[in-house]
Amino acid sequence: MMDPRAWKRFRANKGATVGAVLVLFVTLVAILGPFLAPHDPTEQFRDTLINDDGTLARPFELAGHLLGSDSTGRDELSRLLHGGAISMLVAYFATALTILIGVVVGVTSGYFGGIVDTLWMRFVDLLLSLPFLLLAIAFKSVISEATLFHLILLLAALSWTRLARVTRAKVMQVRQLEYIQAARALGMTHTRILMKHVLPNVTGPIIVLGTTLVARMIIFESALSFLGLGVDPPQASWGSMLHEGQQLMVDSPHLMLLPATMIVVTVFGFNLLGEGLRDAFDPKD
Repeated sequence: MMDPRAWKRFRANKGATVGAVLVLFVTLVAILGPFLAPHDPTEQFRDTLINDDGTLARPFELAGHLLGSDSTGRDELSRLLHGGAISMLVAYFATALTILIGVVVGVTSGYFGGIVDTLWMRFVDLLLSLPFLLLAIAFKSVISEATLFHLILLLAALSWTRLARVTRAKVMQVRQLEYIQAARALGMTHTRILMKHVLPNVTGPIIVLGTTLVARMIIFESALSFLGLGVDPPQASWGSMLHEGQQLMVDSPHLMLLPATMIVVTVFGFNLLGEGLRDAFDPKD
């Protein structure tokens, strides 16, 4: 079971506290951003935000457009807030689906062993041997009009292997404990043993890996969107905003710096939170 002192160790970790604050901040941005955005993220203000010489309005230059304009005259602040909602939505749902797949595979493989374990682990090895980017390109070519749902499925389908291996290793340790053997001897069903005794003992590693998975999902989504394989325009995400801003990086660096800063802050926060949870659950690590 989870160590009751883990929460106390977590609160004593300053890095973990900073990470939790950053994670809370970006989550609130994702939830409230679309409601706080001053404009429609797809609305173009060419007469207002694009000067006569073709230059773009810069941050803090116009009162009604705090962060200036993007390359087509859309309000950058509105794009950033809506983009954060999309990026975090993809990251959270992809992580949740990844955890579901990884836990099911890891628990069944580690608990039952034998042929079940062999088949699952060979499938894991197969997935690990396939290049992520190549699969993403193939997926995009097959589904020309990919939606956020497809992107979430892609990220989850290619990201559950590490969690499955960690869960399997932990379950293999737990199933050898005396009270698990006693439960089997008393005739408890496998489902009851798994739900009552096995899963509570693997919750800690799952939570820790879950926080780092969110950070990885944000990086993956940003990388795919930056390469044009993520969300389709005019829909915005932080990665797609990087992709759009790279062409004007010299004249309008804010188009890349703003979404890049949000990505860095988010990943940094989740990594700090994950390290803090790891130290809290396993102080010997």
